[in-house]
Amino acid sequence: MAAAHPFSLAPSEEQLEVARWVHEFAERVVRPAGREWDEREETPWPILEEAARIGLYSLDFTANAFADGTGLTLAMASEELAWGDAGIALAILGSGLAVSAIFASGTDEQRAEWLPQCYGTPGDLKLAAFAVSEPNAGSDVSSLRTTARYDEAKDEWVLNGTKTWITNGGLANLHVVVAQVDPELGSRGHASFVVPEGTPGLSQGRKFQKLGIRASHTAEVLLDDCRVPGSCLLGGKERLDARLARARSGEPTRTQAAMTTFEASRPYIGAQAVGIARAAYEYALEYAKDRVQFGRPIIENQAIAFTLADMKTRLDAARLLVWRAAWMGRTGQRFAAAEGSQSKLFASEVAVWVAERAVQILGGAGYVRDAPVERWYRDSKIYTIFEGTSEIQRLIISRAISGRHIN
Repeated sequence: MAAAHPFSLAPSEEQLEVARWVHEFAERVVRPAGREWDEREETPWPILEEAARIGLYSLDFTANAFADGTGLTLAMASEELAWGDAGIALAILGSGLAVSAIFASGTDEQRAEWLPQCYGTPGDLKLAAFAVSEPNAGSDVSSLRTTARYDEAKDEWVLNGTKTWITNGGLANLHVVVAQVDPELGSRGHASFVVPEGTPGLSQGRKFQKLGIRASHTAEVLLDDCRVPGSCLLGGKERLDARLARARSGEPTRTQAAMTTFEASRPYIGAQAVGIARAAYEYALEYAKDRVQFGRPIIENQAIAFTLADMKTRLDAARLLVWRAAWMGRTGQRFAAAEGSQSKLFASEVAVWVAERAVQILGGAGYVRDAPVERWYRDSKIYTIFEGTSEIQRLIISRAISGRHIN
């Protein structure tokens, strides 16, 4: 009988070293700049340059993090960056969605060609964007109206449509666009296309002014007879034709292009939410120790102490759900109970809950911009909305645990 391996939740020394390295950058560079770039509502290019200079904003770092067989390295790094500032963290991590899409759906040749172009190099930085959502297709990805028509004579795809709420949208040097190639097949008729920098017909529409994560650029992407070579279809036409034929015959097909990317990214979005919650909790804890009212620190009041105890408990529970989902996804475990959605749902709602209570503990000091908790409160809310709202996550989980098609 084989010897049993001891159970452990302890990250490896290598993982801890990466987390310490990212935390040092977050503490030294990201957090001090958070308020400035929140107010400027612009992409923080100097911080991206610094991140690229140390190797944090790079394909090498992303590839090495994904190569971790436990899935924890990227989760831990994402938490540390968001602990510094969520908007800046998204500016650094935002290109990763396009990277995930190319890696998940692309051929080896496409990965070799396009992945390095998602980051560029120090002094010549690049951004990438993953364009899925549309004005009438947010949570309902099956209702995409952006079309991709194949021009066989030129071996080109012609894209038309409007994407919205796109991180790095229009600003990116490379866009991955999910479009409908066979409307009769609904979500099974989707495909993903790389739209390189300078492609005629792609432009930025409205740039959104947001409640939070303001250092992360969010905009519309307009596609007007946007032509890309056949080689820009991720996976290639032969694979697409085979998948469409299976769908037309009624044979079950793999999940649609957009959902493949979202499934992989949900735990890491949850990790960012954990980072915000941790920042808010730590700040509120220190404030409660120092703030004196009625002759004693307010943490000696049971109402404050119990609130902080609940904040810490929920924060740690959220992290464990995130780590479990990241591990399951990386090791090929089936999300039988939608564990990826569980992690994103719980962590995002914990972030809002913890940040709101941090504001309450600080009172008036928490409501003004002198303290960062009001920014963390604003930043936290988007995590219950993007990459699948809390309601959509509950729908996914309920379908998984019941085996029923719940509407």
